[in-house]
Amino acid sequence: MNDFWELVIPASTVSFIFLVIFGFFGFLRYVRYKETLALAERGLLRPTRGRGNGRSSLKWGIMTMCLGGGVACSLITAGAVSGEAGFAAMGIILGVVPASFGLGLIVVDRVNRRDGERAPLANAEEEIDLIPPHKQ
Repeated sequence: MNDFWELVIPASTVSFIFLVIFGFFGFLRYVRYKETLALAERGLLRPTRGRGNGRSSLKWGIMTMCLGGGVACSLITAGAVSGEAGFAAMGIILGVVPASFGLGLIVVDRVNRRDGERAPLANAEEEIDLIPPHKQ
């Protein structure tokens, strides 16, 4: 009987945590849906967010590459100091993978560039019209 409770209590706790997390995101989605319906009843459109300046892949690539390099260097150094080869191998695995991913993001940013400049994605100064043309 004791084994039953040792299994049920952790399983129900983990299930409850996932239920709360997914329930919160489901509630946010429901509120956004109701907001969209309320706007549609008034003949309005949901404002679209700007696409930004298009530099996010470069920023994330640099940060991920630096993080991977730092993890690799710290674990390889810890392995050299302690004399265990396991730390060095873990440093290679846990550090080189994020560094390679960051390098890939930087390459994607460079490939997407056009003649050294970015194509304009969105005008930040331009106002977004919430009233569709057929309602004016």
